[in-house]
Amino acid sequence: MVINLGMNWENFYKDNIMSYIKSLQENPFELITLIIDLAIVIFLVYCFFKVVRGSRAWQLIKGIALLIIATAVSGLLNLKILNWILTGIMNLGVIAIIVIFQPELRRGLEQLGTNKLTRFFGIDKDVATKTKEDIYKIVIAATELSKAKTGALIVLERDIKIQDIIATGIPMEAEVSPQLLVNIFEPKTPLHDGAVVISGNKIAAAACVLPLADDKDIAKELGTRHRAAIGISKESDSIVVIVSEETGKMSVAKDGTLIADVREEVLKKILISNIVTKRFATEKKERKNKLKEIKQNIKEQKKQEEMPRQQNK
Repeated sequence: MVINLGMNWENFYKDNIMSYIKSLQENPFELITLIIDLAIVIFLVYCFFKVVRGSRAWQLIKGIALLIIATAVSGLLNLKILNWILTGIMNLGVIAIIVIFQPELRRGLEQLGTNKLTRFFGIDKDVATKTKEDIYKIVIAATELSKAKTGALIVLERDIKIQDIIATGIPMEAEVSPQLLVNIFEPKTPLHDGAVVISGNKIAAAACVLPLADDKDIAKELGTRHRAAIGISKESDSIVVIVSEETGKMSVAKDGTLIADVREEVLKKILISNIVTKRFATEKKERKNKLKEIKQNIKEQKKQEEMPRQQNK
């Protein structure tokens, strides 16, 4: 018995699935388009579930899934009346979905007509832009802390991972914001003592313990924060922003050296040039080189394929 869900599944199988399999056998190159087709559909379904997950629509989706399962089971068990009712509801399902998901569909169509398409797919901004915005937020926070003469230690992780340092603190996994950073270093609060580590465009942890630099050539007047900043910048490629509690001056530790008493604009330039410009310029060059290699390989393969044909002629 074929379960009636608004279409004849047996005819659908013969007319569509079987004919498509035969066309693939006749033309194997269509397999490439099939893979691309499936990849796009899977990606769109993933994006849809990502958008609706955690919202009221997610509960409705689970309800619809339960309705489909109930319809199929009622058909298998030959519950004719229940199957007839559920099938009738399923036939009106398209209209019901449009009504139920009207706010989500409207928001999605609005985003398709604007430059917010990437947000619809969960890609808010590219990494370079996001990193630059995070740097601006860090500079704003450091400036506010400097004005209030509140001590602070902000570590920006780069290529060398410092998971062992992150493990010494309190996990946060929070978005970078000036308000949160200022609040963390507020005196007499649980997290103010220690360093904040920013990793992967997130505030990974607060109250982290950093290794102290014990070099004899470091000025004696430098406090624990500055020594800790120099220490972590020597052991990794991290860049550290320091705000002095005594003077309110901002400093930057990089590659085991300290750039003392920097202004807001200078701090911004140092961070952008070392974190954004160098990193993403290198990645761009690597991508270009890889593309050149791929193109060269394709050309060589074509030449090798054409040589036997020319010989046969």
